[in-house]
Amino acid sequence: MSDLDSRIGAMHRRDMAVAWAFVLGLWFSIIFVAWGTWSIAPNPLARTLLLIAGGVVLLFNTAAIVAMLRHYREDRDFMYGLDIKFLDAKRALKRGGPQ
Repeated sequence: MSDLDSRIGAMHRRDMAVAWAFVLGLWFSIIFVAWGTWSIAPNPLARTLLLIAGGVVLLFNTAAIVAMLRHYREDRDFMYGLDIKFLDAKRALKRGGPQ
């Protein structure tokens, strides 16, 4: 495995971890809000609507993150390779100054 491949793999793993952490945080926050507002909902219909709305938010946001991660996996070498190229160029410019 080349240095570029290992750097791409590390960036990809980090982005995947951040995306899944976001999904997990979203699930926890929606569940927390549902639990916190359950007793102040005026009637059972309002509770049902809140649960459905929260479920729709969770469903669509989770599906969007999964689709994004699938796309990242498909184009991983191109996207991260380009990022690494520009990061290396920026680092070289900072070290050597303008050329």
